[in-house]
Amino acid sequence: MSDLYIAAGGGGDPVGTLIAARTLMANPSDPADQPLIATYAWERPEVDPTSGPLGERDFDGLLHEGGGSDGFAAFTPATRARPPAGSTMPALARDLPARLLLLDPARGLSCLARQIAAMAGAAGGRIRIVDIGGDILTHGNEPDLCSPFGDALTLAACHLTGIPTTVHIAGPGLDGEIGEGPLLARLAGSRPLVPGRDAAAAAARALAWHPSEASALWAAALHGARGTVRTVNNVIHLTEASPRLYPLPLQEAIGHNPVARALVDEQPATLAAAADLSHRLTGIHGLESERTRTPRREPPAGGVAFLDRDVAMKTLREAAAGADHITLRHAARVLGLTWTDIPALRAALTTNTPLLRLT
Repeated sequence: MSDLYIAAGGGGDPVGTLIAARTLMANPSDPADQPLIATYAWERPEVDPTSGPLGERDFDGLLHEGGGSDGFAAFTPATRARPPAGSTMPALARDLPARLLLLDPARGLSCLARQIAAMAGAAGGRIRIVDIGGDILTHGNEPDLCSPFGDALTLAACHLTGIPTTVHIAGPGLDGEIGEGPLLARLAGSRPLVPGRDAAAAAARALAWHPSEASALWAAALHGARGTVRTVNNVIHLTEASPRLYPLPLQEAIGHNPVARALVDEQPATLAAAADLSHRLTGIHGLESERTRTPRREPPAGGVAFLDRDVAMKTLREAAAGADHITLRHAARVLGLTWTDIPALRAALTTNTPLLRLT
């Protein structure tokens, strides 16, 4: 018997969820005991230029399990997103020591709940939702909030399954949407764990190329990084609270989240209706593509191979404006590169850590 782990917001959350799973599993060192991680294929616009989450119809090569309304799909390294969509999920299926399952909300909240119930049945245990950063505990009015819909949908769908569920907040404040202070106040009374470096190391292959910022920040904090970090849209502070993993009951999390409560109460029949509900409560429409606020620069002539390391580091320090670290995603943008250049950029800058240290 195992548990089903759900990466609450999609994107890079499966990477951090793997770290949490390796912390919470009974036998994390057993290579045969790979966690089941369910995730939306819902990514940044530089990865997927389409809006909203991708569903089964957007992929070729998914592995289907079960049948009818009780079935679900799993990613394999051979899975491919159908153009113009893009996805990091097949590569994560290759590089994370986990089975990666697709959450497809296209047919609405009730269908999503049935998917999750089938996945939990296959796992044989309870549900553990993992949110990197903590915006799943939004009150809907935080000034930097930008992506509350997916998390709320996850909470509501897990409630509808009736299966015992725990929510785990990893690295409070690391997603840049709600500050660490307000989140720690909302987590008062929770007794956190601190994953070991072995748990963080389990995600190293994925972090070597994935553009995730929140999961990279958490992994870096677990490896001892502290100080300020310049991300694409924010400056994040790594503190002694950053490595922690906080559990709380599902109903307590729903109690914080007005969109999740409304979804449970109204149970909208379609994904579009659910997104309209989120927009009504927060002013943020969850199905519109999230756009970065950071301008792109011209790429270097010849690409990464022609970067001068000293010049590049000087440019990055100027862009970071005194921060101690910069994320690899933001470093790539500053230098006019794309997220697919991250492995070559790491090699050019001679770094093998989740963040690039500048000081």
